[in-house]
Amino acid sequence: MDLAALPIEQLLTLEVYTASRFVQKFSEAPSAVSVVTSADIKAFGWRTVADILRSMRGLYVSNDRNYAYLGARGFLRPGDYNSRFLLLVDGNRNNDAVYDQASIGTEFVLDVDLIERVEFVPGPGSSVYGANAFFGVINIITKKGRDLSGAQASVETGSHGMRKARASYGMRHDSGVEWLFSASSFREDGPDLYFPDFDTPATNNGVARRLDHDRAQNLLMKASLGPWSVAVAHSERTKGVPTASFRQVFNDPRSHTVDTQSYIDAAHRTQLAPDTELSARLYWGRYDYLGDYVYDYPPLTVNRDGSRAAWWGAETKLVTTRADGHKLVMGADVQRDYRRRQFNFDAAPFVSRLDDRRSGNRLGLYLQDEFTLRQDMLLNAGARYDHDSSTGDGSVNPRVALIYKANASTTLKAMAGTAFRAPNAYELYYDLRGPGGQKSNPSLRSERIRTEELSAEHHFSTEARVTASVFRNTVSHLITQTLDPSDGLLIFQNLDRAVARGIELELEKAWTGGARLRSSYSWQQAKDEATGATLANAPRHLAKFNLSAPLPRIGWRAGAEAQYVGQRNTLRAETAGYWIGNLTLSAIRLAPGLELSLSLYNLFDRRYADPGAAEHVQDAIVQNGRTGRLKLSYAF
Repeated sequence: MDLAALPIEQLLTLEVYTASRFVQKFSEAPSAVSVVTSADIKAFGWRTVADILRSMRGLYVSNDRNYAYLGARGFLRPGDYNSRFLLLVDGNRNNDAVYDQASIGTEFVLDVDLIERVEFVPGPGSSVYGANAFFGVINIITKKGRDLSGAQASVETGSHGMRKARASYGMRHDSGVEWLFSASSFREDGPDLYFPDFDTPATNNGVARRLDHDRAQNLLMKASLGPWSVAVAHSERTKGVPTASFRQVFNDPRSHTVDTQSYIDAAHRTQLAPDTELSARLYWGRYDYLGDYVYDYPPLTVNRDGSRAAWWGAETKLVTTRADGHKLVMGADVQRDYRRRQFNFDAAPFVSRLDDRRSGNRLGLYLQDEFTLRQDMLLNAGARYDHDSSTGDGSVNPRVALIYKANASTTLKAMAGTAFRAPNAYELYYDLRGPGGQKSNPSLRSERIRTEELSAEHHFSTEARVTASVFRNTVSHLITQTLDPSDGLLIFQNLDRAVARGIELELEKAWTGGARLRSSYSWQQAKDEATGATLANAPRHLAKFNLSAPLPRIGWRAGAEAQYVGQRNTLRAETAGYWIGNLTLSAIRLAPGLELSLSLYNLFDRRYADPGAAEHVQDAIVQNGRTGRLKLSYAF
């Protein structure tokens, strides 16, 4: 569905799934949901899930030139691998079993060209999803065979030696069989980078040469017939590490990481009665990480760090409207993490420094009711019980939302809930003594969040809508990576309490000629309640501007984007706020089946940096200046 073609009035009846685990109207969801479609991805030239998310209200992204990290409402903790967001692909959990990582950069398991839409549900989602649905739930909904209806191919080229190719084929047959197959390959040589912290003759005067390279391959196969569906995906990414993180030797070409992901997902849906549906899912996943780091303890040594994670799981869900005025969803899910291995060794001569082998289980039971109190008022309430063997504790998390339709144009929502995140295997058990090392902390406790939020949605006409939210998040036992000054080793610890409060405003407008505007502003303040200090990497101000419009007479479309991220504290100082602008020009019908797009990122070549984490010598890590991309697509 192309949202750019819909007036705002029709958007109010748009159906979303992720907020409640059943399909409901956008205006009735117990959250201020954000939705991005494939049309938006094309119009603005977004290349990764990180690009998509950073355009959304209240979200921001940092990049340490290896991974992309997502922040929400003032929280982006140094050393966190996106474990406070639950990442779903077609409703299936994608966070791995060692780091609980939500991969949003080039290591993401799918090509973004295969995304039909992205739904982001801010706020605690543990009442229906369990662990990691802490700051929000991201659901990547992929395209179906009918969306392609034949073969597609695309090629791209761009700055810093970037090139990419994709081949896809999808079809829906009269028999009801629907399938899709896609494969893609990406490569980027990357720029040479200057880091003042290493500016000495012994370290190449601070210049890391040919170390920011990136290579990735993706494969997706999907098929469905009637109530049955199956999906198989695989990806592998190799990324150079130019920052000399974890105190390794600077400018050594052997420094790199490899991320490999696979999943199989099989699902079945059946209509037990006209008012009752039962669905079941069985899935398997694997995530392998391998990093080569070079150290100068005698002799010069390649240290190999890695993890192996594998899991299987099953879930069942019942949705029924049998009781008058109620829409009930109840379900259970279990996940067996049968491999949680972490290892570290010197390659030559071989010296084992870490070999930690564990397994674990996750179990969840939930019940939620969407209760029609009267024609203009809904009560959405539910709770979930989770048990995680990592801590041996159970956790109960409720959520309640009162949704009031004040009139045909205005919807008011009052929402409150809690969520939890159990410490992952990396935070609990990774123990590597030595330069750039880390201490384990098996005594870590689960962190918890309590959220209160008020939201209002009002459309002024069929062409314009404004959304406003006021929120307060209170986090207890916040898990934070710190540096122990007594031995110089990293360790994860529970802070006492952190509080974030803020407001979010968003304006959406559509014009009959096909132009569309989405603009937002967020003010947020996140502090350690014990010390009163503002948290690291917590910008007070965020602003987003996205405008796409057809260009008269020439048949092209322009997508202009601007983003502002305010000043952020680093671990030792602060980074300045910055504006960046991006521009994409697209020729949708250059010839039958042929599309061309040209994108310029950081259009005005602004210099800016993201805060580093404790594993970096750099307090802030410089980001790319102006870059470009040319993309050619053909549908056969």
